[in-house]
Amino acid sequence: MTYRVRYTREARDDLKRLYAHLLASDLVAARRALDAITKATELLRDFPFSCRKAEPDDPFLRELLIPFGGSGYVALYRIEEARTVTLIAIRHQREADYH
Repeated sequence: MTYRVRYTREARDDLKRLYAHLLASDLVAARRALDAITKATELLRDFPFSCRKAEPDDPFLRELLIPFGGSGYVALYRIEEARTVTLIAIRHQREADYH
């Protein structure tokens, strides 16, 4: 079963913010980070349940860890009933919590 992956407006804004932050100091790193996030989220098309639960009582709210450099990113997403995965937020692992 293949899932459709979609981004909320907030998740797209997160991507833009993260890209802009790196772009200010390193164009190559900014592009690599965006590629890493995009490639990692492709995993959700086939294996959305393979990532850790974000809330113990909600099996459909999950977090995808995205390695990049010495740390990486975390994508919060929800598995929807209609074979859809919705990315809710994307943060750098060193940012404040996003729940």
